[in-house]
Amino acid sequence: MNGAKRGTIGILTGGGDVPGLNPAIRAVTIRAIKEGYDVIGIRKGWSGLINIDRNKKPEEQDYCLKLTLQQVAKIGRTGGTFLHSSRTNPVKVKKDKVPPHLKDEYTKDLNDLTPEVLKNLEYLGITILIPIGGDDTLSYGVHLHNIGVKVVAIPKTMDNDIPGTDYCLGFSTCVTRTIEYVHNLRTCAGSHERFLVVEVFGRYAGFSALIPAMAGAGDRCVIPEYKFDPERLTKLLVDDKLKNPSNYSVVLVSEGAMPKDKEDRTYESTEVDGFGHKKLGGIGDVVSKHLKEMSPKFHNGESINVISQRLGYLVRSGDPDAVDSIVSMAFGNLALDLIEAKRFGRMVCLRNGRYESVPLNIVTSTTKLVDVSKYYNVERYCPLYINFEDRPMWIMTTD
Repeated sequence: MNGAKRGTIGILTGGGDVPGLNPAIRAVTIRAIKEGYDVIGIRKGWSGLINIDRNKKPEEQDYCLKLTLQQVAKIGRTGGTFLHSSRTNPVKVKKDKVPPHLKDEYTKDLNDLTPEVLKNLEYLGITILIPIGGDDTLSYGVHLHNIGVKVVAIPKTMDNDIPGTDYCLGFSTCVTRTIEYVHNLRTCAGSHERFLVVEVFGRYAGFSALIPAMAGAGDRCVIPEYKFDPERLTKLLVDDKLKNPSNYSVVLVSEGAMPKDKEDRTYESTEVDGFGHKKLGGIGDVVSKHLKEMSPKFHNGESINVISQRLGYLVRSGDPDAVDSIVSMAFGNLALDLIEAKRFGRMVCLRNGRYESVPLNIVTSTTKLVDVSKYYNVERYCPLYINFEDRPMWIMTTD
């Protein structure tokens, strides 16, 4: 597939989909072709790079396609990823997930298919790889960089928790939708004078709950970085309810939040993905149960009913907002700037409002969490509204 004089750039998307992926693919493709490169889209993330069958001709492959200007012209207006995605870790491929044409060679319970990835990159003529993803997807990009593959990465995740960057693709649309949907739900909460509990994404980091709360979407929020006391939360929400002329109150709950008496998060199932993560979900219902049971203590013996809503995929579906459309364009072009400068092993980023890049291995060398001491009121379970001077647009930096 390599017909370009300057080489071939491979691009893939891994992990959960977010608005902003397709505009990034478009930006990379348009700029790369103009600079003299071919561009190959790898379908289904890292899964695509282990499923390439080298016994087939390139045009017969199901997991890759040569990208053209005409192909990507319209996709930038849409959400999701037209290359599709997966949560695949090529270092730990379960026996039943090994591609059929490789089953005789890889027979362990867990198999490292990195040798196949390297052979497939060579087979496709890919000289530079651009993975777009979260910390799991990019951690394998770090691995490839460490063994000699030329990698430039683009950060993506609604949780906004990739270290080294203040902003990740998908975060603005997530925040925008969260605020919109919570405000819509207020009509139900107010009509019935109830608590409104809204569960949002955020496995380890609470940015996707704290920023919407800071923007007025909730009276309170609980985040993974600080265990909450259900009784204290109930009292605060009862007080908020009584002060509200419409007699209701709202709390945003990160999916990774934990009550103080629990040692683990709340999971939807015990099944794990390729990176060892169980699917989170259900903490909103746990909080709702606590609130209803404890509310009589602070409400003259009367129980308060609860509306419990998990926003889930609603905040990651549909078209990107203005910020994700602009940042994805900039990230894609910044990736090509790095390639032109032969600065590989880098991740494009936004830091303090400026586009930059950082060493890719920052993804695996540290974590990015809400700095509770700076941004979270642990007594009131709400954002701290202080020290805004000199902060970037999204307030909470990667520090």
